[in-house]
Amino acid sequence: FTSTRDIKMTRKPLSPVTPSYMLFLFLISASDPCDAGRHERRLINDLFLHYNKFERPVINESDPVLLYFGVSLQQIVDLDEKNQIMTSNIWLTLDWVDEALTWNTSEYGGIMDIRIPPIKMWKPDLLLYNSANENFDATFPTNIIVNHDGVISQIPPGIFKSTCKIDITWFPFDDQSCDMKFGTWTHHGLKINLSQREDAAVDISGFQDNGEWQLVSADSSRNIIQYECCPEQYIDITVTITLRRRTLYYFSNLIGPCVLIASMAVLGFNFPPDSGEKVTLEITVLMSLTFFMNMVSDMQPPSSETPLIGTYFSCIMIMVASSVVCTIMILNYHHRLANTHSMPPWISIIFLQWLPWMLRMSRPGKPLTKKGILLQTKMAELEKGDKCSNSLLANVLDMDEDFIAGSLLGDNTLGLQAAALGFGIGTQPRSNAWLDVDHTRWSFPSKSPNSLASNGYFAGSDRSPGVSPLPQSPEFGPLSPEEPASLPGSLERELQGIRLEISVIA
Repeated sequence: FTSTRDIKMTRKPLSPVTPSYMLFLFLISASDPCDAGRHERRLINDLFLHYNKFERPVINESDPVLLYFGVSLQQIVDLDEKNQIMTSNIWLTLDWVDEALTWNTSEYGGIMDIRIPPIKMWKPDLLLYNSANENFDATFPTNIIVNHDGVISQIPPGIFKSTCKIDITWFPFDDQSCDMKFGTWTHHGLKINLSQREDAAVDISGFQDNGEWQLVSADSSRNIIQYECCPEQYIDITVTITLRRRTLYYFSNLIGPCVLIASMAVLGFNFPPDSGEKVTLEITVLMSLTFFMNMVSDMQPPSSETPLIGTYFSCIMIMVASSVVCTIMILNYHHRLANTHSMPPWISIIFLQWLPWMLRMSRPGKPLTKKGILLQTKMAELEKGDKCSNSLLANVLDMDEDFIAGSLLGDNTLGLQAAALGFGIGTQPRSNAWLDVDHTRWSFPSKSPNSLASNGYFAGSDRSPGVSPLPQSPEFGPLSPEEPASLPGSLERELQGIRLEISVIA
């Protein structure tokens, strides 16, 4: 550390004052520091000395204020299809005449125009009718340019959010038309005459392209509307902006992958059934299409209208779902065996007869004709009827044999034992029925071979070895309606009904 006495205080000598420096100081001090803006300050004080910003800038109160309106479109920031809101960057151009703000330029140092904040003077209450902004008025309060002849100009920029009806029918190959309605909020046409500028078209010289939307056109129109609430007519200017969607993004991210995934469903039929991946592939394709369809639905507003791509995805999903069903049926038929399943008759008739005949197909050496197909169908029906008749005859014979065996076992007067009749369990004979040609009726053979021989027809009865034949007895002759056996009345009537049904079937 050093003490204060060790520190040497040094002082630089002052530079001598030159004559030129003294002359510069004299000129500055002699001139008025406010002389440069005194004309503009005096002009502003004179203009706003008796100015009232709440009154319309006209000399005659019955005359309307002529307001010219123009639009300069700078950029389409966004178009929200789901919320149906268009966000745009627009510069408005407002021109009107204020007869209270005029001056002679020669009296005020040649000043041609001045800039005044909008809160200091009258301005029209121009608003966007279909605004979706939280503050409703999205324009920036820029200064107003006042010219010496009373012409007022203001160019307020703003980021406008306007409602826009979205038509999603042709999404993503769609064109959207959005309207922006500008007008005075409280002044009708007799107070403010809102008109378009000389160039009625929207200025797009400084427009910046949007990555998703392409500007097709931008026009404006003047409308005069009379509302139900008021008898006066209100004037508005509607700006119509037409946009076209750029489809490259959607084609490469939605349509292209969807087409490729849908084609995988066709490849699933080429998989061998034993691979075990046919159903897995089809279900994976179906889930992928569902994912893409959800992506499309998130981009669209909730509406009853169905877009084009939504219809496409629905058709593809139906096709893939049908392929899943077909794949399951193919696997079901593939794993069927001949010893477990048989071909249904209708499949044989359709796919082996009629369909090959319509396609002009035939087997080698066995041509298919319509007459042959009808003949085969008739023969199949006859075979089916014979099978039903044989089954019914067998059931009737079993009932007849069981009843006769039970009657013989219970009858002591005959002196015959059940074992002698050959109706033991496991050795019961099976007899065939024959049609009595002379009497045109069905007859049932008796259990005795002797009675069969007496009738002249061999029934083809088979007996087990070691069983003696039945003795010939009138009670065991062929059963017929003319010679009924000694049976109970109810059972006899039942057997006669069964015989009648058999005769009808035969």
